[in-house]
Amino acid sequence: MFGIVRPCSHRLGEGLKAQWMAHLCGLCLALRGDHGQFARVVTNYDGLLISVLTEAQAGRTTGWRRTAGPCPLRGMRTASVAQGEGARLAAAVSLVLASAKVRDHVADGDGLLARRPVALAARRVAASWGRAGARTGSDVGFDTAVLVDAVDRQVGIEALAGPGTRLLTVTEPTETATAAAFAHTAVLAGRPGNAEPLAEAGRLFGRLAHLLDAVEDRETDAASGAWNPLTATGTSLVEARRLADDALHGIRLALREVAWGSGGSPEKHSTDGKLAHLLLVHELGRSVDRAFGTSGCGHRDHADGARGAFGPPQHGGPYNPQSPQSPYDGQNPYGGGGNPFGGAPSSPPPGPGRRGFWAGCAAAIGVCCTCKVCCADEFEGPWSRRRREGCLGNCDCDCSCCEACEICECCECCSCCDCGL
Repeated sequence: MFGIVRPCSHRLGEGLKAQWMAHLCGLCLALRGDHGQFARVVTNYDGLLISVLTEAQAGRTTGWRRTAGPCPLRGMRTASVAQGEGARLAAAVSLVLASAKVRDHVADGDGLLARRPVALAARRVAASWGRAGARTGSDVGFDTAVLVDAVDRQVGIEALAGPGTRLLTVTEPTETATAAAFAHTAVLAGRPGNAEPLAEAGRLFGRLAHLLDAVEDRETDAASGAWNPLTATGTSLVEARRLADDALHGIRLALREVAWGSGGSPEKHSTDGKLAHLLLVHELGRSVDRAFGTSGCGHRDHADGARGAFGPPQHGGPYNPQSPQSPYDGQNPYGGGGNPFGGAPSSPPPGPGRRGFWAGCAAAIGVCCTCKVCCADEFEGPWSRRRREGCLGNCDCDCSCCEACEICECCECCSCCDCGL
């Protein structure tokens, strides 16, 4: 599972979480149905946006959902999942871009791909995914050649880029690819008038995806000597953040022009476009904050990047917030170090020991088959036995600020996200 838009379950609420999971499972099953079990490994959070946008524009008409049978990744439960052309377009785009990503890793000789037998197998898988994505794209009227061309141009642009090259020159191929995919959702939904604003939203989403990937990999790439857009072009993090904020603002403006559902015109609180708005406006903003290491009330970080929902962090003891010391200057008034009853300082009980290899494998199968990795807030690591966060439990905001508003209805979200709702 990968992608930059990774919402956590409490922010979505039960209704929107069910919709989000329906599109995630729909993408996974579309990949399996058209291309076999192994193709499901390219399921990703960002690809499902294609399915979300298609269904949101078409409205709540019949034919967009079906009941899927029991699945180990859902704890052997049935579920309502997205189907149809939106899910298939998402699958086609995911396959083609995953194919390009594998070829890129092979070219860079990353990890095991530096070994010739592994690289040869990876090239064959990438070529297979590329052909499969092209077939599915053709079935839904989308020419994946625009994606392949963007990937090919990306290689040449990176080879020529250097200090002084504009960062937006490097991100242009990604922007072009995502713009084409977003715009085609309007065609599938029978909303040709939405193609232009969605192409703009897609272009800026592609820019953000490229920027955030570069920011998150900056230190790792520097340590390994890998190519990074920010380092190669000499772009500072301040400039990258400015470009990211501009892209966020542009996406919000573009989405205002999109007609959601069966009404045929942009509506202030369209039920059909609620999930799309939440993901592309609110969650995308949180993704930017997460990548740059800033935080705020979960909607917009403050100028100093360090304030929370209730003002700046307080330092020191509970009786003197301005003092770095505790009220007893680190000493227990009753003696005995850190234990108020005397004796040696208390220590937490030891945690459970690590599992062996085979026991860990058995536990890993159990974790996957009960859907804890995807759906649980926390689960126990199969080998380490440490507590891990589930995919939907990755909370990075102050819940008290957001849990009451499924979409722009509390804590002055309208003004802080500038979404106009």
